[in-house]
Amino acid sequence: MASRIRTTISNLPAWLDLPEPQAFRPKRRYRTIWISDIHLGTRGCNAVMLLDFLRSVECDVLYLVGDILDGWRLRKGWYWPDAHNEVVRRILKMAHGGTRVILIAGNHDEMLRPYAGMSFGGVEVALDAVHLTADGRRLLVTHGDSFDSVVLYARWLAFLGDKAYSVLLRLNVVLNVVRRRLHLPYWSLSAYLKKRVKNAVQFIGAYEEAVAHAARDCHVDGVVCGHIHSAEIRQIGDITYYNDGDWVESCTALVEAADGTISLVDWAEECRLRAAKAPATAPSEEKEYA
Repeated sequence: MASRIRTTISNLPAWLDLPEPQAFRPKRRYRTIWISDIHLGTRGCNAVMLLDFLRSVECDVLYLVGDILDGWRLRKGWYWPDAHNEVVRRILKMAHGGTRVILIAGNHDEMLRPYAGMSFGGVEVALDAVHLTADGRRLLVTHGDSFDSVVLYARWLAFLGDKAYSVLLRLNVVLNVVRRRLHLPYWSLSAYLKKRVKNAVQFIGAYEEAVAHAARDCHVDGVVCGHIHSAEIRQIGDITYYNDGDWVESCTALVEAADGTISLVDWAEECRLRAAKAPATAPSEEKEYA
């Protein structure tokens, strides 16, 4: 079996060596990029917007911080449009081009966890990692579901919550189809509600505290996670908490500059600003649904 896997990987597709298309914008250069919660295989995935981001950047290391594939949803029914294929192709092309790609398995793609320590097509699979920043800080990189008491202690409730969340995301799809026809930019109903519902706000705060506490026990300077689809950078005691957000609601990424400075990139907002400057191109920059 191992030899068969090695043979498959060695026979790389020809498109990996094809030159990059001429970009309309110069690529941004980062030392490290973290993205998570793409949820490929679901209708809520903003694959077109993610592709726009990935084609606009270069980096030495790319962390895929869990829930890249949505195994929970794919088990219930197959959904895989061309844009999702293109995301996978783009990530493999980055790995082939010299970017170190590390995939941290999450709860929705937990089927990858038995393969931790292996590499497929240049993508390393891990349960977690420790990242050393350019300015010498050690950051724990983990998806974060192990700190979610609902997922950890009440799995059936997590699946129930996933169902309700999926309904809300479907409303997002319908809402943004209408908004596109009215030439309005992308807007997330689920993200808006999450920031204003008291219980959700309390849960996010408790989650961030739990993650920071675990990072402190690991004797690191900070922690990078995803899971709750809520992008954030905040100091919790002596631990810097980073959440890279998601590509279902907020469409955000965490990036490290050459000097070790870490910041959030809100790609949905950047697309909105770009569309406002060039209204005629707005529909192509916004989310598309197959």
